[in-house]
Amino acid sequence: MESSLGFAHFISQSDSVGKSVLLVLLALSVASWYLIVTKAIANLAEKKRADAFLKQFWEAESLLDMQSTLAVGGESNAFAELARQALQVNSGHQRGAEKLLAAGGIAEYLTRVLRNGIEQEAANAEHGLTVLASAGSAAPFVGLFGTVWGIYHALVQIGMSGQGTLDKVAGPVGEALIMTAVGLAVAIPAVLAYNSFTRRNRLWLAKLDNFAHDLYALITLGDKKA
Repeated sequence: MESSLGFAHFISQSDSVGKSVLLVLLALSVASWYLIVTKAIANLAEKKRADAFLKQFWEAESLLDMQSTLAVGGESNAFAELARQALQVNSGHQRGAEKLLAAGGIAEYLTRVLRNGIEQEAANAEHGLTVLASAGSAAPFVGLFGTVWGIYHALVQIGMSGQGTLDKVAGPVGEALIMTAVGLAVAIPAVLAYNSFTRRNRLWLAKLDNFAHDLYALITLGDKKA
């Protein structure tokens, strides 16, 4: 008897609605864990590349040397891309390039370029967070719906049999408890990951913003070594 009252037994007793709820929770779980693993790996790799670039940047002899290095390519991170865009602005200004975009002067033009670069990185950093937030907020309620549905089945069994014996309500109640547990199992990792990634993005963008201020100061005040 004990071996028959397992997870598979309770699922086999559920109807199409109960199975649909379980499939929705399973899909949310798979999507959440995929994003958790891939974003964690990507964030670690991005941090490693950024740290290496910043060390190379501040050890460069001049902005001109750094621009030559970036022109070769190979740097793939938010800090390198921001530096590349800023140095292109500086290079165009030194060549006397006239554009409507730069009509307000190099300082205003550079400010817009740096701000747009930070906003673009902010949008990239938020990729996938909506799914995690949705899973974390919706999964408990989806599981609760499955719980209510299971309890409804238990009440139906009691009403049909006229007595609330264990063999009549064990299946529906077990199904209800499983839905609650699965909903929490999906929501908790998603919420924790969302909070972790949100904090990482806040610190990451603050660091990028500080680097943008440094670039602005170097370019507008002039690079004596350039």
